Amino acid sequence: MEEEKRETQNQPAEEEDQIVNPWEVAAKDGGKIDYDKLIDKFGCQRLDQTLIHRVHRLTGRPPHVFLRRGVFFAHRDFNEILDSYEKGKKFYLYTGRGPSSEALHLGHLVPFMFTKYLQDVFRVPLVIQLTDDEKCMWKNLTVEESQRLARENAKDIIACGFDITRTFIFSDFDYVGGAFYKNMVKVAKCVTLNKVQGIFGFSGEDHIGKISFPPVQAVPSFPSSFPHLFSGKDDLRCLIPCAIDQDPYFRMTRDAAPRIGYHKPSLIESTFFPALQGETGKMSASDPNSAIYVTDSAKVIKSKINKYAFSGGQDSVEKHRQLGANLEVDISVKYLNFFLEDDAELEHIKKEYAAGRMLTGEVKGRLGSVLSEIVERHRAARASVTDEVVDAFMAARPLPNMFD
Repeated sequence: MEEEKRETQNQPAEEEDQIVNPWEVAAKDGGKIDYDKLIDKFGCQRLDQTLIHRVHRLTGRPPHVFLRRGVFFAHRDFNEILDSYEKGKKFYLYTGRGPSSEALHLGHLVPFMFTKYLQDVFRVPLVIQLTDDEKCMWKNLTVEESQRLARENAKDIIACGFDITRTFIFSDFDYVGGAFYKNMVKVAKCVTLNKVQGIFGFSGEDHIGKISFPPVQAVPSFPSSFPHLFSGKDDLRCLIPCAIDQDPYFRMTRDAAPRIGYHKPSLIESTFFPALQGETGKMSASDPNSAIYVTDSAKVIKSKINKYAFSGGQDSVEKHRQLGANLEVDISVKYLNFFLEDDAELEHIKKEYAAGRMLTGEVKGRLGSVLSEIVERHRAARASVTDEVVDAFMAARPLPNMFD
């Protein structure tokens, strides 16, 4: 009951010691984001081992590395999704991307890699929203440029390997209307100006486009927004994998949902992928040296890691052999925690590096190999994504194997 109360309260979008909202993530004085405080503030729940074991049992597949290592760490009603699935009722997935850059960086890939895993193990349909309208309103982008970037980003998303028979990708500029717009109006009528200012921190200086946008991101949570997919399935539940900075949108959505006759969407939420320079927020597309892009060559990746990846090692080999590395601040170890699949190898690296038996250069070298392999695999997959393939994913058509 207390969680529901916190969820629907009009809370400010920021605290004194950290700011976390859909447009800004920062901790005071360059500190680390306190995820325990976020859970308490937002009113979501910690994702515990009981739920992770349950996913394993229900799917018969090993939990994703992002689950095993706490990358996805919080949720809202994920247990209800699993309850429904255990009773033989399917659900659908919804995630999205705000297209503001030509290419994605590794932090952008995290929710899509995890969403693909969920689609594969639960065998459920997926809708992916490209909020080209949002980026046009928040960034200095024209409508046409936002639309172009949406299609470019769609190619990177498709390259993650989604099943075309279970996936619908749409851009807001192209799709908003009809049943989708009807649901937007229903949500808009449930949200007062005071509430939207309290949740998102909008001020009198923000243009009205920003204030009117949240219902657009809300309504893909409702199956009736997609009549070509879910006609007659208004009772279908929705699960949203996303980073926790998107939570304000869905606190608002969950408050409105029962008032207009829908299930509250469930969420499974991730930590932020840190910048190379340190864990003070999340990787930023506005600073190319803070990020590893899917267009970076192996040489560029190696150079960025060696030059910019913040090290927890000591400033001399002798001192490092004596004291070892501080794993809490070492970015190479944090990146390996995301992307090195082998649990035993990761633990070996941590143990040897912390003891001073492995040097920073060795850890950075291993990270370079891991990331270069991921990026090269992604680049090869993207090369096969033609405009015709993008059109096929974005066509408003029934999905033939939606629940097979």
